[in-house]
Amino acid sequence: MQRKQVWISLISIVMVLSLLGCNSAGSGQGASGGEGGKQLRQLMQFDRFEPNSDPVAVYLKEKTGYSVKYEMLPAENADEKLNLLMANKESYDIMKLASAQYYQLVSSGALEPLDDLIEKYGTNMKQVIGQDSWNGARYDGKIYAIPETGGGGTSSNALVVRQDWLDELGLKMPTNLDELVTVLKTFKEKKNVIPLTGGKIPVHPDIASVFGLTTAWLERDGKIIHAVEAPEMKEYLKFMNTLYKEGLIDSEWGINTADKSIEKMASGKAAMYSPGWWIAPNLENALAKNFPDAKLAIVPVLKDKSGKARVGTPGNTINYYIAIPKFAKNKEEAVKWLDMKFDKDIFKGIAIGEEGVHHKFENGAYSPILPKFADERTNASSFLTGVDEKNYPIYWQARLKKNPIVENYFNTFQKNAEGLLIADPLGSAPPMPDISKNVQRLNKYQEDTFINYISGTEPLDNYDQFLAEWHAQGGADMVKAANDWYAKR
Repeated sequence: MQRKQVWISLISIVMVLSLLGCNSAGSGQGASGGEGGKQLRQLMQFDRFEPNSDPVAVYLKEKTGYSVKYEMLPAENADEKLNLLMANKESYDIMKLASAQYYQLVSSGALEPLDDLIEKYGTNMKQVIGQDSWNGARYDGKIYAIPETGGGGTSSNALVVRQDWLDELGLKMPTNLDELVTVLKTFKEKKNVIPLTGGKIPVHPDIASVFGLTTAWLERDGKIIHAVEAPEMKEYLKFMNTLYKEGLIDSEWGINTADKSIEKMASGKAAMYSPGWWIAPNLENALAKNFPDAKLAIVPVLKDKSGKARVGTPGNTINYYIAIPKFAKNKEEAVKWLDMKFDKDIFKGIAIGEEGVHHKFENGAYSPILPKFADERTNASSFLTGVDEKNYPIYWQARLKKNPIVENYFNTFQKNAEGLLIADPLGSAPPMPDISKNVQRLNKYQEDTFINYISGTEPLDNYDQFLAEWHAQGGADMVKAANDWYAKR
């Protein structure tokens, strides 16, 4: 399963919100009825801002001529709310869905097939969305959503170490597992701290990748296997168990959250951690507040015994699915509006605003103009309903530069991973019933069992029993579905 995480491919249904029971574009008047001309109603993902007064919403109304009522998802109990809304045929014209939400609705027949509407009204979107992305939004051969992809394959995590402690102890930056163990042992003996904190996700990406375990799904000799089936998984778990027994990783590995791990680093109780680049400011700022002279450094990608390094990436995955309910009354207007948002100038305006006002273009790169960019484009990604797959990664440079710490971590991660990226072979695959219905439960089973192996509360000799149970409880069906798709892709 893909995390941010990179490992979690099924996200539980988190979409919907408490709705106002007022007349809207879908409930009788039609898209052109009422005040303000063309009107639509969109369900968005949850976030902590008011969308209807956001500068991007104002910009879109001005540029497209459509008045859109945005309603946000609840933070909790979204599953029940979504089911209730769909059962009541709530009058949405557009819905921005996560993967599991899309699968649930499309498999139950609740979404409108869009092939004909896209053919007729989707001139812009057809030009900027790639075929692989469109294929990822198909179900039973038809397109039921506009796929919103990320920025392509990138490196998301890397180990970070207290450089000032390395210097103090005369230690070199580790480049492989043996050197990592030496550093961890020295931190424990000389500094009396937690050498490596982390947890919850038992397959640690920066260590597992040394064993060839780069992503949840792996391609081996033209076939797809799940990482739990790889013989290297037992080697990895044995290594992690050794670290645990020797006190080289956090004793609370099985219960730590990211916030707890960052707290341990910031309080000087831990020496190493693996943050995502997007939360690096939390770590850096908290540490600097407590220890102004402390210094963190990003560890280069660790190599295996043959000198090879690898970095896993989900690839250019579909983050969201932009769908239209079967019962929507403004389907044509919805697709027309969605397509207008892919107009080159309008899309650029959504993503990074106006040149000279929100951003500048110098030396071949986009940079934000602060504070205007932060004030008026911070929430821009929430308004995306698909991306210009060629240009968005370029525009994203400006978004990245909002925070110099984020920019530094992201760029360093990518530089260190250059030429080493290995994408999940199922990264661009559409939702598959046999995977969607099993993956969340099996990932929880895997997580709980692996934590037990790492902590030693269950012997690794039981691994074959775990694998047999994993297959019996739906894993075999998942692997078959993955290979069926891979063979026909």
